[in-house]
Amino acid sequence: MDRAGALSGRRALAPASALPHSDTMDNPIESLTFEDALKELERIVGRLESGEATLDESIQLYERGDRLRQRCAERLDAAQARIEAIRLDAEGKPTQTRPFAAA
Repeated sequence: MDRAGALSGRRALAPASALPHSDTMDNPIESLTFEDALKELERIVGRLESGEATLDESIQLYERGDRLRQRCAERLDAAQARIEAIRLDAEGKPTQTRPFAAA
């Protein structure tokens, strides 16, 4: 097998998580946990950075990545709102709200 054939053979064996049409690409974003959405977003970024995706694949990956980013931001905003909504007194009982201050 020549070098070109060896390279194309290696691409065919790429892990499914790196391919644009893997099972994760079919999961509705709304059903993903924050952690799952972030993991998929990281895989997409890696795939795009590798430069191995075709133009069409890159566009699909970018679009899904943007929706995943939005999902993660929404989940973080919801978590922050929950933190802001609860302030505990010395006995551990909720007393009032206090803005969340990220350090």
